[in-house]
Amino acid sequence: MISLEQVQLLETRVSKAIEFVQKVTAENAVLVSQREELLAKLEANKKRIDELEILVMRFKEDQGRIEDGIVAALDRLSQFEEAFENSLKEKVVKKPAAKQRAKPEEPAAPGVFFEIPEKETSEASISLEEELSSEGELDIF
Repeated sequence: MISLEQVQLLETRVSKAIEFVQKVTAENAVLVSQREELLAKLEANKKRIDELEILVMRFKEDQGRIEDGIVAALDRLSQFEEAFENSLKEKVVKKPAAKQRAKPEEPAAPGVFFEIPEKETSEASISLEEELSSEGELDIF
């Protein structure tokens, strides 16, 4: 036969089981809520990562174009320097022959080794002016 004590003991265990189930259910609800929040944050972070990766790719492309522009400008500057040096060499070679035929002129000012004819300086300044953009900067792209 079942005694009163056994029924009370059973009732106590059932009460404890119900409390435990309620406690676990509440914790589970909190964990589910936290999981959903974390998943939302994860999605937001993934979107931000994608945006930043696009920005990084654009930055790298821009850097490449800038580097290419600088290299091209340096090449053009080297070509200009070489052309200018060649022009000076030609003038130095031609002047002594012309001076031997002509009568001696006044000596040049101290520290002046050569003269650039007005025509050459105006051509050089015109070509430099063509290189300048409307803002006054060299167009290197």
